[in-house]
Amino acid sequence: MFSTILLSSYDGVAIIKLNEEKSLNALSYLMLKELKAALDLIGKDESLKVTILWGGESVFGAGANLKEVSKINNSYEAYVYSRNIQSVFNCFEDFQKPVIAAIGGYALGGGLELALSCDIRIASENARIGLPEVKLGVLPAAGGTSRLTRLVGRARAKELIFLGDPVPAAEAYRLGIVNRIVPDDKLIEEAMKMAKVLATRAPIALAMIKNAINVGADLGRDAAQENESKCSGVLFNTEDRIEGMNAFLEKRKAAFKGR
Repeated sequence: MFSTILLSSYDGVAIIKLNEEKSLNALSYLMLKELKAALDLIGKDESLKVTILWGGESVFGAGANLKEVSKINNSYEAYVYSRNIQSVFNCFEDFQKPVIAAIGGYALGGGLELALSCDIRIASENARIGLPEVKLGVLPAAGGTSRLTRLVGRARAKELIFLGDPVPAAEAYRLGIVNRIVPDDKLIEEAMKMAKVLATRAPIALAMIKNAINVGADLGRDAAQENESKCSGVLFNTEDRIEGMNAFLEKRKAAFKGR
């Protein structure tokens, strides 16, 4: 069904693997289209609770497909290209189900911007991440400037993007860009371990938590808390909320159904 990615599933976890090793998983127009299509399929499958996105152990993604990007000739075409890739990455950020990026090897440019659009980032010890666009005379235009700034603050984001040099996993962890670092040969195993835990959580609660955090981060305190209360109100109308509270009182494991 797909030619640039692989889509599989296991125990309620969807796994999207970037599968263009020859181009170091460069983000082509076709790959962007297939990533969006894969998310659409996962979103419609109620049995799939969590998604893992990875590119293999040696490279997560080397950035945009420069053979395609180099054909952009004017500002309008560049604007349209940027907005197109942003819209795909926004689908990952807005996706109601949790998305874990498993970063092995290099995550550069658009590859890192894709990882930044995911909810949680797990990196292998050999990972190196960065936004080197300045060295090509351009900037990270797939949401990288805004997402990285929200994670590390203005000064750190400017330093990383101005210099354009990749940093090792340990530095990315120190800066808060990645959540965890794991041994190289344990990357997908550790991502799957976390995904399986998330798959047992109440699906609607996860969606509302994601909404409260993502939306609230761009609002003032009062507006963020108003949105938080609305999300809470949604959950109190669900069967999962009743099941979760009853299971706690009855000292048993909850069986959530996403309703």
